[in-house]
This record gives sequence, structure tokens and C-alpha cells, in this order.
Amino acid sequence: MMFYVYILYSEKSEIYYIGSTDDLERRFLEHNELSENSFTSMHRPWRLVASFPVGTSRGLALKIEKHIKKQKSRSYIEELIKRGSISGLIKRFNSIG
Repeated sequence: MMFYVYILYSEKSEIYYIGSTDDLERRFLEHNELSENSFTSMHRPWRLVASFPVGTSRGLALKIEKHIKKQKSRSYIEELIKRGSISGLIKRFNSIG
């Protein structure tokens, strides 16, 4: 099973959302249609702007998701999107264990 870290963008609210999942299609559908009274339901519609395969570890995906969110930086997120890779983060957090 492959885990992903993904970035969504809401043009309506001009914000990014970072998440992780093992099923991008299902999770994207949940953000746009299924979840009610949640953070993402208030900012619909969402567009998937980036997804990064992380590997088979849910823990690693969660660590990277948390790290990106903790930066609280739009420019940091936009740089990840532009770069199209989070290989540096994967190496960094894999070595931490």
C-alpha cells in the first residue's frame, strides 16, 4: 500500500490544505463531497494541485504532513508544488525513524 502527502487549493478561499492518505481518489472525493461541517467543507470546491508518493509507511506520511503544516508558510507550500518533489523531506524523516 502506498501513502501520499497531498496539497489541495481552494480558489474560493485562496487557501491550501495539506493531507495524507493511502487512497487519493477517495480522500479527494471526501473533501469535496462527503464531509459535512468540517474545515474542508467550508472552502469547497478543492483542486488537487500536488500529490507526492511517500512510501508504505503511514507514520512517515503523517510526519511529513505535520511538518509542512507546522511551517505555516504559503511560500513554502508553493515551493513544494513548483518543485514537484518532497524527496528531501522523505529522506530527512526516514532517517529520523
